[in-house]
Amino acid sequence: MHTDVRAWLEESSSEIRNGSSSKQALLKSLRGAFNGPYLSLTTRYPLGTNIYERDWDLLIVLDACRLDALRAVAPEYDYIESVDSIWSVGSASHEWICKTFTNRYRSEIEATSLITTNPFVPQTFDDRVFPPKAYSIPVMWANWDVVEKSTFKNLLQIHRHDYEEYFTAPPPEIVTDHAIEMAREDPSERMVLHYFQPHTPYISHAHREKRPLTDVESDPWKAMQNGTATKSEVWELYMDNLRFVLDNIETLLRNVDAEKVVITADHGDLFGEMGAYGHPEGFVHPDLKRVPWAIASGTDTGERTPDVDVSRQTDSDHDVEDRLEKLGYL
Repeated sequence: MHTDVRAWLEESSSEIRNGSSSKQALLKSLRGAFNGPYLSLTTRYPLGTNIYERDWDLLIVLDACRLDALRAVAPEYDYIESVDSIWSVGSASHEWICKTFTNRYRSEIEATSLITTNPFVPQTFDDRVFPPKAYSIPVMWANWDVVEKSTFKNLLQIHRHDYEEYFTAPPPEIVTDHAIEMAREDPSERMVLHYFQPHTPYISHAHREKRPLTDVESDPWKAMQNGTATKSEVWELYMDNLRFVLDNIETLLRNVDAEKVVITADHGDLFGEMGAYGHPEGFVHPDLKRVPWAIASGTDTGERTPDVDVSRQTDSDHDVEDRLEKLGYL
């Protein structure tokens, strides 16, 4: 993190000098000024509901899933019994991870297996890097209290996959197969699965067609801002990416035993609301902070036999940094 008034001023003026739109530069500058006090306060007094305050056996986290989006497609999936909501503790993944897995919930985390595709997990638990990471702020006195990696009963970070020459995000069946295998071989009191979809890039069509991503699929926010794609076109890609992961969850729930399954999100996504795109940290907007809390259940029929290779799931520090940059975080 960079806590420096001079660096913040220089970064803000550089955005404008280098041709960034004045509105976007101003928003970024204000974000840095706001997030110092905001993170200082909310690391001590989180705004939102921690997942460990609720009852569940299997918690499925959809990255960047909006409440209105899941409610719109829920009737297409018989396994979704109902869709309620909670207020997330974060508006971005790194913030959510660091405010969720804290020492306050150490005993619960010790009984938790975590399977995740999110690149901020190694940043958090291996490098002990906490928000903010990619921008400067003038003043901050945050009190991060994140558990160590060894606290989890199991922690599997997934990076590599069969389509890595095309994508920067693992397709959901990789998570599904690892979850089935772990649930059968080493059942935990609780399991958290953090899928990457419906987060960008929108890989659903390219995955089926075995092709590289288009520019819009890869960076929809840039496409919306430069006028090469409309909001409705990007929204349809987002919804297809959501259905892509929900189809896989349907397979998952036929191959794990879990009486109390919850489908939720770490945060939502913005499609130009208040001039913002994606999911900035510390952005208290209901489309980011109010997330689904959908109820389901699972019964293992044994119909799927996963074929996964754990040795392929480890990336170097360079790989993680490169992936974060391609995803627009750095």
